Amino acid sequence: MSALPDRIVASDRMPLDAPTLRALIDARAQSALDKPFLLSTAHDDVLTFGALREDCIALEARFKAAGLLPGDVVSVFMGNGIQTARLLLAAMYSGLVANPLNLLCQPSQVSYIVEHSDTRVIFVADDTHDTIVQAIDALRSEGTDREIAVVRTSPASTQLPDIPALSSRAIPLVRDETPGTQIVASDAGTTNPGDTALLMYTSGTTGAPKGVLLSHRSLLANMRNISAEHRLTDDDRVLVSLPLYHINGLVVALLTPLWHGGSAVLTPRFSARTFWSEASDSGCTWINVVPTIVAYLLNAEGEQDCDISALKFCRSASAALPADHHRAFEERFGIGVIETMGMTETAAPMFSNPYDETMRRLGSIGLPSGGEAKIVDLDGRECASNETGELVLRGEQLMSGYYKRPEETRNAFTTDGWLRTGDLGYRDEAGFFYINGRAKELIIKGGENIAPREIDEALLRHPGVLEAAAVGVPDAAYGQDIVAYIVPSGGAASLDVAELRAYCLRELGRYKTPREFRFTDALPRGPSGKVQRLKLVESPQPAR
Repeated sequence: MSALPDRIVASDRMPLDAPTLRALIDARAQSALDKPFLLSTAHDDVLTFGALREDCIALEARFKAAGLLPGDVVSVFMGNGIQTARLLLAAMYSGLVANPLNLLCQPSQVSYIVEHSDTRVIFVADDTHDTIVQAIDALRSEGTDREIAVVRTSPASTQLPDIPALSSRAIPLVRDETPGTQIVASDAGTTNPGDTALLMYTSGTTGAPKGVLLSHRSLLANMRNISAEHRLTDDDRVLVSLPLYHINGLVVALLTPLWHGGSAVLTPRFSARTFWSEASDSGCTWINVVPTIVAYLLNAEGEQDCDISALKFCRSASAALPADHHRAFEERFGIGVIETMGMTETAAPMFSNPYDETMRRLGSIGLPSGGEAKIVDLDGRECASNETGELVLRGEQLMSGYYKRPEETRNAFTTDGWLRTGDLGYRDEAGFFYINGRAKELIIKGGENIAPREIDEALLRHPGVLEAAAVGVPDAAYGQDIVAYIVPSGGAASLDVAELRAYCLRELGRYKTPREFRFTDALPRGPSGKVQRLKLVESPQPAR
């Protein structure tokens, strides 16, 4: 077991006595009234800490006038923008539960989440309005009669939206009483650390999405951890190019600056063409990305005319960053990469490499950040150094559970309270952790366990490969064999399959060389940026 709480050293400028997001927003408005908190790459709006608190108070009054009660769910189905951030923060400030809806959800998933979340108000933009209306109409046809207000606004709007009044509930909402599966809320006018602040649905590769319940305590724990790990102060500014419906974009880039008094610059969406100019023109001191963004930045141009000398570091999370991409990024852009790891169930990060570049381990997710971690075998025994097993976690930042899903909540934890991640990995002698893959995605060929990531990284070293994902497929002789899905860097015609196979034989050996190569335009990914390998198996592609 590894726990390094002494690595978390807080700055004197952080309001450590703020136990909830409401208290933190109040404290920031008092200490830095006119300091910018949120900005836009379009330079059309700036929200100071003081203005944020005023907007939260005004929206709280509108929530109450509409008939919302503590613990009610408020959904936001919009792209990045100051209005989107304002609504999410105001909901949590008001003792309500913020529910950012994933813009990548299929219509059936949207309908499911609208029904399952018990949401009472949904804020939408022009481009998402029809999807929500259709989802609610479909639910009405199935017998759902819960009153749901749909409020139209814009991610870039500066006007606080009006919320129509909701009638009193004829029947109280039915909520599962199993510990860890219900929304926890205090009485009106008070907010406690254990109250639920955020309901965020995961995008599993199988089954319906699960609603992760995160408290004020768990969110604040990671805001503190991130600020300390990356030595962030009120002088720091981050570019928010990841969507706010993703736990990384929401907690790391939007909420964490509240803790250290910094600022965030919101861009509607990631663009490799404009990324560096947005970071440079906005005065950002750090950037927060996922490995997919790293790959596309390496394959694009655009940094040559930009002054990016103010950027102290690049933070990568959500999926393992291939070591070769890590090296190439640092060499080309001159910016050190801090690799981290977390999940929705841990309110974003649970691991981080050290801030000191000389102490980082390439390919490692880092050391436990403000919590505990260990690798265990099938019997729950802690594994020795360099022995592969399942990664389990414990800490203040963990979720309360899955909303209205008692069985899934019980299965997510060990009997002694450790969160089971489903990730396979190991810990080295120095305490650094490494991820090999997902337990469900492990390829078992002829009885030998093969980690897909090993094959991915070998393929990514080939100059003609932009992205790669290896999966196991049924095989009569071996039980499973290997198929590699590839996004070519210059189109399918640019890759010679025979040459690629010969390359893999040299790099991986015959046993681990894929049986087939399948070219695709893009790999299916969840909102966190992780490749959804099981979806690749389900979607046929021409073999090569």
